[in-house]
Amino acid sequence: MHSKKRRPKNASAMKLVGALVARFREAAGLTQRELAERVRLHVETISSIEVGRRALKPDLARLMDRVLDTKGALETALDNLPEEHLYPVWAEQFMDIEREAIAISWYENQVLPGLLQTENYARAVFRCKVPIVTEEEINALVTARLERQEILRCQTPRTISFIVSEAVVRDRLGGAKVYTETLRHLRDCADLPGLSLQIMPLGRQAHAGLAGPFILLETHDHELLAYTETQRGGQLISDPDEVSVLSQKYAMLRTQALNQEETKGLLSQLLGEL
Repeated sequence: MHSKKRRPKNASAMKLVGALVARFREAAGLTQRELAERVRLHVETISSIEVGRRALKPDLARLMDRVLDTKGALETALDNLPEEHLYPVWAEQFMDIEREAIAISWYENQVLPGLLQTENYARAVFRCKVPIVTEEEINALVTARLERQEILRCQTPRTISFIVSEAVVRDRLGGAKVYTETLRHLRDCADLPGLSLQIMPLGRQAHAGLAGPFILLETHDHELLAYTETQRGGQLISDPDEVSVLSQKYAMLRTQALNQEETKGLLSQLLGEL
């Protein structure tokens, strides 16, 4: 369906590319903020790329080559990095669609949606993987997860809805400091344009999502798709009847969950209890 998305094999490769970006930026006499303004990114994104926490994507490499007048050096460096697939094909297909979707509806009852995770929360998630993965692999996975979050702050905001179990929000994955940071991040995300965040409270007598988490996506061509994941695999669903069933479930979940203002109130309450 989609071509496989490849990413740098290890953290040292990302650091090498990041160091090149920093060197070329300095040679052009630009600060990180000035470069960020010219390529229409947050200054934090430029900083993360330069220290190797975030991978430089091909489109951005080409843009930076033009802005910094580097004669294609960054694009060439990316093309010649050793690469591997971080994710299985079914997950990469989903992320390709997610990246371009005009609308996303996401229900989660075990862990925060990847698009809402902080760097430290994501790191805690990957450290829970069984079998255990190396710190180098965790760094690459965290970088890839943070890259996906750019769709939350793109120039043309998407319509993105999240429904998250209160149990997930109250869970202290990663420890007390990560928990506090996560709550603040969720409260900030709740105010983003085009984003709806609802918490499914504990103690409900009816619940439309007992069969587990799922994601609904609408493409630019207005094709409606769904994605579900299990312990050992995931599945993209295109059958209209199956997508319709999940759409009905999501519509019911929205009526059962706290509304957006109630959700913000709960997050503020949890922050106030710290």
